[in-house]
Amino acid sequence: MNSLRVSLVAALFLASNATAALAADDTKEVDRVENAGKVVSEILNIPDDIPQGLLDKADCVVVLPSVLKAAFIVGASYGRGVMTCRGGANFNGPWGAPTMMALEGASVGFQLGGEATDFVLLLMSDRSAQGVLTSKVKLGADASAAAGPVGRTASAATDATLRAEILSYSRARGAFAGVSLEGSTLRPDNDANKKLYGKEISASAIVLKGEVKPPPSARQLLHALNTKTPKHKT
Repeated sequence: MNSLRVSLVAALFLASNATAALAADDTKEVDRVENAGKVVSEILNIPDDIPQGLLDKADCVVVLPSVLKAAFIVGASYGRGVMTCRGGANFNGPWGAPTMMALEGASVGFQLGGEATDFVLLLMSDRSAQGVLTSKVKLGADASAAAGPVGRTASAATDATLRAEILSYSRARGAFAGVSLEGSTLRPDNDANKKLYGKEISASAIVLKGEVKPPPSARQLLHALNTKTPKHKT
């Protein structure tokens, strides 16, 4: 009887430790999703933000909060964030569960002086969205990319800019502007997806197949996008 009690206590102890480990393991991912929501909410509320017409045409949005310039100079060479897309086969539904993403190799375009920079990328075509969800995409090579126009300057943007598959923006020290990330690569971070959702799941399964519900940490991100741009306009 005593041995049975000891076994039960040991099992409960191991289970509680495993639960605590899982909770600790996903803390960074939860923070990243929450920070992405804060970044989007703040950017969409500044006077000269992303032009509404472009935002309404975007299939997906990638948000990389607080990317450190030093990471691209010394060793690490990546920034991490999230990507959310409009639901449905044609990307015409409400914004859905986010997938974790990684930006790598930013060099030429990563030239702002801020200690930390927030990046926002608009994916403007089905091809770019599906490409990023299934493999590593090099901006400017695998998908055409350009610095996104801001606010009223959108009307002065070149046709080449408006035809780009991916438009990129940055915010550092309060300054929001289009920025070139050409030459960088964008890929799904499936290890982070496992930590966030508690199981092995691919970016395409999250976004294209809708196999998981949005986590609570994505509430602000999805609310901001569904409020600002609820309908997809082609």
